[in-house]
Amino acid sequence: MYLFSIPILPCTVRRAICIVVAIAGAVAPVRGGENWPQFRGPRANGQSLAVGLPVSFGESENVCWKTPVHGKAWSSPVVWDSQIWMTTATLDGKELGALCVDAESGRVLHDVVVFRISEPQFCHPMNSYGTPTPVIEKGRVYLHFGAHGTACLDTATAKTLWTRQDFSCDHFRGPASSPILVEDLLVLTFDGSDVQYLVALDKLTGKTAWKRDRNIVYDMEKGDTHKAYSTPAVISVSGKPQLVSPSAGAMIAYVPATGEELWRVRSGGMNAAALPLFWQGQIYATSAAGGFQLFAVRADGRGDVTDTHVLWKFDNNVPTRSSQILIGGRIFMISDGGMISCVDALSGQALWQKRIAGAYSASPLYADGRVYFFGEEGEIPVVAATDSYQLLSNNHLDDGFMASPAVFNNSLILRSRTHLYRIGSRRDP
Repeated sequence: MYLFSIPILPCTVRRAICIVVAIAGAVAPVRGGENWPQFRGPRANGQSLAVGLPVSFGESENVCWKTPVHGKAWSSPVVWDSQIWMTTATLDGKELGALCVDAESGRVLHDVVVFRISEPQFCHPMNSYGTPTPVIEKGRVYLHFGAHGTACLDTATAKTLWTRQDFSCDHFRGPASSPILVEDLLVLTFDGSDVQYLVALDKLTGKTAWKRDRNIVYDMEKGDTHKAYSTPAVISVSGKPQLVSPSAGAMIAYVPATGEELWRVRSGGMNAAALPLFWQGQIYATSAAGGFQLFAVRADGRGDVTDTHVLWKFDNNVPTRSSQILIGGRIFMISDGGMISCVDALSGQALWQKRIAGAYSASPLYADGRVYFFGEEGEIPVVAATDSYQLLSNNHLDDGFMASPAVFNNSLILRSRTHLYRIGSRRDP
């Protein structure tokens, strides 16, 4: 559906026109900005085209509005036109729903319960029952709560259009993988302790288009080492699309339209959470706890490419939860314990590393030459995206961040544990 993920396939002129229209709609301007329709933004890489985002801010500086958000849910906000959507969940996981906020005023437009769960699975305190980020397009928002349910809502009325609750998976520590749209398919990831598979649904009806078991051979029989939390990315290699999906033990590429496997890397590790990135024919991914950690893979292989296509590995302070930023041939990331690293994307060599205060789970944001990081206790350091460490500001907002940021016009949209903020100049349109 989105610019980075449109399959380029032999097709009729009419089909080609439809794809161009879909691309234009997904990244359509929002009064000087662009929509933020999914986890990690319109290009699924954590980058924004916005210029002039605030560098310095706090509870009494550059806050356009601040709106309370009930429940416990770590899903990141998504934005379409002037609507901001996110999932909500009660602490016990028995009510799962959605919240829609007006981006201009901060006023709550919709607050609905979508699923009532009598016996929720166990969820680790570091996770939540509403961690997967929604995906949105014109007129529709798609909510995913792992095995507890998936739903499509009308964005004008918040009425439920279809639901699915028949996919089995023991998430063991709670779900976290976000859905993505690929043309007319909604792709879901189920990487549990018991089963691991991907499924694609017809986005209009919710009916299953394909389902593919991962068939990964694990080093251990323990279910805890089989689970993962990653979100796939869709890339184009030699004009053909690939759905690249990290998991525990391996990263696998599929044909998006059918689920056919193209290649895999036996990367090892467990709890993989970062969304993979793509640049100059190479995939950059992490295996989270153990395994290759951060690694680069040529994306033009077939079959098991572990011994032939892995270009480099980096294992020094690699985050287990947050995703990376790749800009100008440089990978910027922050470890769970607050070590910021800048790594050369071609060689895999560290250019610099700097420890700062705090713990970090949310993914960073790049805009206008700067990288923003978001700490669990509210720290928000901003550094220059350069070959040497330059701290531009060190900000703080109350209650801390588990959710990753979004952008609306020239403003940051930030979800803390208890509130949703719009951070920007008070003169912003």
